[in-house]
Amino acid sequence: MELQITNGGSLEVNEAIFAKDFNETLVHQAVVAYMAGGRSGTKAQKTRSEVSGGGAKPWRQKGTGRARAGTSRGPIWRKGGVTFAAKPRDYSKKLNKKMYRAAIRSIFSELVRQDRLVLVDDFSIEEPKTKLMVAKLAELACNDVLIITDADDMNVHLSTRNIPHCEALDVTSLNPVSLVGHEKVLMTTAALAKVQEWLA
Repeated sequence: MELQITNGGSLEVNEAIFAKDFNETLVHQAVVAYMAGGRSGTKAQKTRSEVSGGGAKPWRQKGTGRARAGTSRGPIWRKGGVTFAAKPRDYSKKLNKKMYRAAIRSIFSELVRQDRLVLVDDFSIEEPKTKLMVAKLAELACNDVLIITDADDMNVHLSTRNIPHCEALDVTSLNPVSLVGHEKVLMTTAALAKVQEWLA
């Protein structure tokens, strides 16, 4: 199949990557797995055994008329430990490489079907200026956009940082959350070649 390049011409692409059926379940799974992998999972609380103090028995076992108590750091006491204390944990979900790549293919195919993939021969700016980037994106009629370049372009990256709903990534940083989170995906032909090589 052929994809049109914005400044004229077309490019032959692999149908196995850009003409797949949309697998919503798989794409959802990939998005959830990616977002879960980004969670820090560093929350921690102390149990009754970890809270400082409470070594001495507060009062004798019998004869006081009060409920028996072995420590002043139990969960029902002020300054006591937490009953089911949160501990550092790993939130990441396992997703096979085959499934992950299939989800990315599915997303790209849907972008092509919905005419949301914009192809350009080259995308670069002379200096990192937000104003220049806004003008360039306006020419291409892209407001809410993900820019994909074949290599990490610092000028493009710095110019997009201050623009709402605009993100710049190179092919190695490509992820399902960014791909589905923007109205349009702007991609260079060099980046497309790398993507095809990766997903073939």
